[in-house]
Amino acid sequence: MTPSTASGLADLDQRISGCRACPRLVAWREEVARTKRAAFAEWTYWGRPVPGFGPADARLLILGLAPAAHGGNRTGRMFTGDRSGDVLYQALYDVGLASQPTAVSVDDGLELYGVRVTSPVHCAPPANKPTPQERDTCRAWLVQELTLLRPTLRAVVVLGAFGWQAALPAFAEAGWPVPRPRPAFAHGTQVTLHRGDGGDGTETEDDGGAPLRLFGCFHVSQRNTFTGRLTPEMLRNVLRTAAQAAGLPHTG
Repeated sequence: MTPSTASGLADLDQRISGCRACPRLVAWREEVARTKRAAFAEWTYWGRPVPGFGPADARLLILGLAPAAHGGNRTGRMFTGDRSGDVLYQALYDVGLASQPTAVSVDDGLELYGVRVTSPVHCAPPANKPTPQERDTCRAWLVQELTLLRPTLRAVVVLGAFGWQAALPAFAEAGWPVPRPRPAFAHGTQVTLHRGDGGDGTETEDDGGAPLRLFGCFHVSQRNTFTGRLTPEMLRNVLRTAAQAAGLPHTG
């Protein structure tokens, strides 16, 4: 990791947090922050776009959908303070990629080891459903994040079909050409993207030329975890495989 990567991500996170590009999402996230949920009446909600979370030299990226209205939109950190996050961070802890199994607030001491968590849409959307226009408007942030992570990034776990569909164009814009026809989403899908050669026919680790491995995984939503469509072991298996592809030490 270079100092410019770390400062670039810090600047990106700050700019994301101030974005007001989508009127419907701005109105919704701020309304939720004002009205709150009874269980969190004493909280001061974040109520803004939620930036990515994790080290600037991450080798593995976990890509979700969007912050939850009373999760990330409340706490200001991805997958923090909601049941989806409970499942995700427990699994990351189980395979040795997180310092603790819970994520409740930005000051809870959680650290991720070689892993960054982000999403293609940074604002909590009504009914958890961004519009295609909102998804596409937010893509520029993901492209910038991928570009900054390029020197170290080796694998991505994409949670759910929406994230998969949103991510593929972003990978292409960030310099990893996507096969045609585009690979379909499925749990357990694996796709390798090879970076463009920059015109000189060579690819090197130093310039981010290493291939990028994509892994599809059912989203850690309550619907999927409560019904057993996604079990903790299924999630751990995907994370272990992705960590191995990224060159990260893991357990199991």
